[in-house]
Amino acid sequence: MASKPGILTEWPWTCLGNFKYLILAPWVIHATYSFMMEDEAERDFSHFSIFPFLLTRMLHNQFWISLSRYRTAKGSNRIVDKSIEFEQVDRERNWDDQIIFTGILFYLGFMSIKEGHHLPVWRTNGVILTILLHTGPVEFLYYWLHRALHHHFLYSRYHSHHHSSIVTEPITSVIHPFAEHIAYFALFAIPILTTVLTGTASIASFSGYITYIDFMNNMGHCNFELIPKWFFSMFPPLKFIMYTPSFHSLHHTQFRTNYSLFMPFYDYVYGTVDKSSNFLYHTSLERKEEAPHVVHLTHLTTPESIYHLRLGFASLASRPHNSTWYLWLIWPVTLWSTTVTWIYGRTFIVERNIFKHLKLQTWAIPKYSIQYYMKWQRESINSAIEEAILEAEDKGIKILSLGLLNQEKELNRNGEMYIRRHPQLKLKLVDGSSLVVAVVMNSIPKGTTRVILRGELSKVAHSISLALCQGGIQVSAVRQDEYEKLKAWLGNTEAANNLVQYSKSYVTKVWLVGDGLSEGEQSKALKGTIFIPFSQFPPKKIRKDCFYNNTPSMLAPKHLENIDSCENWLPRRAISAWRIAGIVHGLEDWNVHECGDTILNTEEIWEATIRHGFRPLTVSTRSSGPH
Repeated sequence: MASKPGILTEWPWTCLGNFKYLILAPWVIHATYSFMMEDEAERDFSHFSIFPFLLTRMLHNQFWISLSRYRTAKGSNRIVDKSIEFEQVDRERNWDDQIIFTGILFYLGFMSIKEGHHLPVWRTNGVILTILLHTGPVEFLYYWLHRALHHHFLYSRYHSHHHSSIVTEPITSVIHPFAEHIAYFALFAIPILTTVLTGTASIASFSGYITYIDFMNNMGHCNFELIPKWFFSMFPPLKFIMYTPSFHSLHHTQFRTNYSLFMPFYDYVYGTVDKSSNFLYHTSLERKEEAPHVVHLTHLTTPESIYHLRLGFASLASRPHNSTWYLWLIWPVTLWSTTVTWIYGRTFIVERNIFKHLKLQTWAIPKYSIQYYMKWQRESINSAIEEAILEAEDKGIKILSLGLLNQEKELNRNGEMYIRRHPQLKLKLVDGSSLVVAVVMNSIPKGTTRVILRGELSKVAHSISLALCQGGIQVSAVRQDEYEKLKAWLGNTEAANNLVQYSKSYVTKVWLVGDGLSEGEQSKALKGTIFIPFSQFPPKKIRKDCFYNNTPSMLAPKHLENIDSCENWLPRRAISAWRIAGIVHGLEDWNVHECGDTILNTEEIWEATIRHGFRPLTVSTRSSGPH
């Protein structure tokens, strides 16, 4: 929002939320019906193609969002190092409003201007006229409009909203108040209306011109340099008619320079070119990919989780993972992406963070949760993890935290297999189990004397049981087989006396739960029961009268930079204990592996984590019913 919002700041359909797309529905239905029902000779493809063109614009923008976030996470050719936070993501959530606005104007224009009917696919004279009109009046008028928007009166009421994003993303290019978009479209309408009224318009001139605007807008705000030097060496005058991402980035950091739309010509004419434009261009091009100190290795969960990654849909990634009905509309894309990951299977960088002196990255293995439970997939998964470990070793990375489903010993013995295969590894593998145990132990309400433990008996479950029994808290296993396994694991120790025989009576309101908790078991819990997960996946919330803690996690301190997405089902700025463990190992410079059956001193790692600013998530969440 601008510092002093003026008139026509809000979009007219803001109150509709995600239902704003229904505004276009009558026109889309009418255009589609007319095209399908009319005789072939009377069909107007130019009218019918408006909606598909709007969809391609959305895909075009999404492509740039994913590409920009991937490239800036890698670090190569990145321009600005400052971080992006949730506030910017929320402010830029309505980037699609301008596409809806364009659709409305196109449909209204079709209804009111007869010359716009039955346009041919191509007219050479119309394409040339569009290029000339953009190069001349559009670029010139935009330059002076842009300078006017930087006058304190208009800047405070309108343009400051756009400049709130110092570190730009591709969609930052279209984040303006509604009034600004009216002015911009009035400029861009000059070539469009001229070609229509002169009878030289075509589908190619329309779609090509709007696509050019989208492409240059997205490129100019992508925050990584991609125009090679040879491009300007081949034809030096190009620097006057084509800007670069670094050129426009300076406008967002310096504010009073580089005003041009896409062609820097008028900045050179009127002396507003930033003096550091060439320097920033060359330094950005020469910037190499970063080697982080700590890498968190994770994986995909459900097929639609690819949209919830930071590289996916920014608005979904900035909220806790939840089922979203409209993703069913793009299930063919989901199926295609799932197939590609199964075939290709290359680890990719998801995001980067900075914490004190540490550079952090998150890598994702394109394997889904269900694959971890398929025996025939184990070799493929282990190979993917091993390749990621060796790649990290080659890059000189110090810590690799295994935020994966490594709790199943049959997979790779919680990472121990890789240590045995590569005993000369310099990097340290951290599975995070010690901090997970500490987080769960500190989530149990004070004064608790008895807990129910239910779920797959992982390394974490065993360690929690031992710590509780040694602390004098009784542990009751819901299932007989789980009781027998825990009893055998504890052996003939004094702590084993606090392991309670299986009973059908649920006399405690504290449940420690892992994978495998059934709805039937939840239904037997007492009213007001707190379910505390010790696995990476939360239980399905079916009880409105009970409380459900988040999976083991903590709140990140403010100086952990560049957090603008949520980790799976966790709330904003909450980070899983598996991921935090790697960070703490790096901060404390602990030169030890934490994998296999190893559990470090949980009190020591808890104290270190708190000392570095991480805070426990103390508030339990009551279920809102089945979902």
